[in-house]
Parts: sequence; C-alpha cells; structure tokens
Amino acid sequence: MSSAPKAVYAAIVGNLCIAAIKFVAAAFTGSSAMLAEGIHSLVDTGNGALILLGVRRSRKPPDPAHPFGHGKELYFWTLIVAIMIFAVGGGVSLFEGIRHLRHPVPLRDAAWAYGVLAASAAFEGYSWLVAVREFRREAAGENWISAIRASKDPTTFTVLFEDSAALLGLAVAFVGVFAGDRFGNPYFDGAASVVIGIILAAVAVFLAMESRGLLIGEAVDPEIRDSVIKLVEGDSAVQRVVRLLTMHLGPQDVLLTLELEFKRQASAADTTAAVERIDRAIRGRHPEIRHIFIEAQSLKAQAALGGSSPSSA
Repeated sequence: MSSAPKAVYAAIVGNLCIAAIKFVAAAFTGSSAMLAEGIHSLVDTGNGALILLGVRRSRKPPDPAHPFGHGKELYFWTLIVAIMIFAVGGGVSLFEGIRHLRHPVPLRDAAWAYGVLAASAAFEGYSWLVAVREFRREAAGENWISAIRASKDPTTFTVLFEDSAALLGLAVAFVGVFAGDRFGNPYFDGAASVVIGIILAAVAVFLAMESRGLLIGEAVDPEIRDSVIKLVEGDSAVQRVVRLLTMHLGPQDVLLTLELEFKRQASAADTTAAVERIDRAIRGRHPEIRHIFIEAQSLKAQAALGGSSPSSA
C-alpha cells in the first residue's frame, strides 16, 4: 500500500504554522483576503491529517467483509479532502469575499499583512518544493499532466495541488492587500478573497474527478496490460488471451482476471501446470498484481462434453 510521503508531513506542519500567523494578521488588518487565506491553510492542515488517515486505514489486512483488503480507503479519504477544499475552503472564502464587497472595511496596519504573506510564502514554498521532488521521483520524467492522470497514488499529487493553490492564493492576496492599501479601496481586498475561493473550488473539482475514477475502479496502465499479455502468450501451452480485466484496489494492489485459450494438444495436466506457471510469472514481473484469477477456455469446452470442469487459480 501507499506510504505517507514526506510531502504530507511537510504540508501539515507548514500549514498549521501558516494558519496561525494568517489569522493573527487578519485580526490586526481586518483583511478579508487574509482571513480567507487563514481558513485555506487551516483546511489544508486538516486535509493532510485526512490523507494520513486514509493511508493508515488502507493498510488494514483483508477480513471476511473485505476479502480484497481496504486499499480503496485511500481513494475515499482523498475524495473527502476534495469536498473539504470545495465546501470549507472555497465556500468560506467566497462568502467572506462577497460579504466584504457588500460591506467593505478599510485595511488597517497593512504591514502586518505583508509580513505574514512573506512568511507564508516561505513556508508554502518549502512544502511545495518537497511535494515537487516527491512527485518528480514518482513521475520518472513523464509529463506532469500525464503522470497525474496515470497515477494511482493520490497522496503526493493532492499535496502538490494544494500547495500550488496556496502559493497562487498568496499571490492573489498580496495583490488584493497591496491594491487596497495603495489606492485606499477596500473592494480590492474583497475581490481577492472571491478569487481565492474560485481557485480553491477549481482545484477541488479537479481532485474530486481524479478521486472518482480511482474510487470507481481504474485499470492498470496500458504498458502493464501489454506486458502481462506478452508474458502469458509467451507460455508454450497458451494459444491466446481471450479476455483480460484489471482493477486497482490500491496504489500497489491490483486485481487481475484472465480468460485464456490453451492449445488443442494441451492436456488437463498441461493446462493446470501452465496456470500455476503463469501465476508465478505474473507475480514475479508485476508484484503489484496481488490477486490473480485465471480461467481456461479449453477446459470449459471439456466440461460441456462431460469432461473436467473449468479451472481457476
């Protein structure tokens, strides 16, 4: 199962510190954008804890009620993180921004906001760099968008998107505070809070879409599928792969079902030996494939003629 990457721990510690200083700045300045940013960081702290909870629960061993394990717990809690970002982070930021646009409050002591934004940028920048390093290691040189689409482990890319949204939100908050202070117009501050809310909502929708696909059940990458087919059809007793179905039960936990057509001259004993041989070969080449079920088409034909029954492994 997935291990909690360093990026998650870095994000939790950083966001907790940032949330505290942002709320202090919001209290001193009356800035809607700073309050929105404080809420954003507090939500991100909770989200990091939810990701760790998902990682821990996904490691629970199989039981009679969950014979394939609890790997999809990680995907469920990632979806909850997306909902939290959308509802709490984006929703509250939009609410605060609209409230300040309707009832603008002049900024006070803008120097507080500038200092907090600079400190927050340093914390978030460090957390973001940790997340980038972790994600680059997992992507192995692949295009980032393609790597995110193909990734079956949401822990790192969730933190990466949260930190990217946080840095973008800080930039928007700075523009709002600076413009409001420079031109004496509090509407800039409220507008910045609205923009931050929109950014968070957009990130949440993207994460929810990615989590939805994983939670429903995604197949392995085409490269792994092709590798399995090549390996199986390379066995001396196999004529062809009739059907291959896969599903990720977790980042490193795959279910595989195979329907194979064996060569006509293969006896029942040859087929049974081939099934065991194929099972070992697949597990050796792709250890993430933990559940393998193989059905022999030729044995079904024998069963129809009153011979042996179908075999599975």
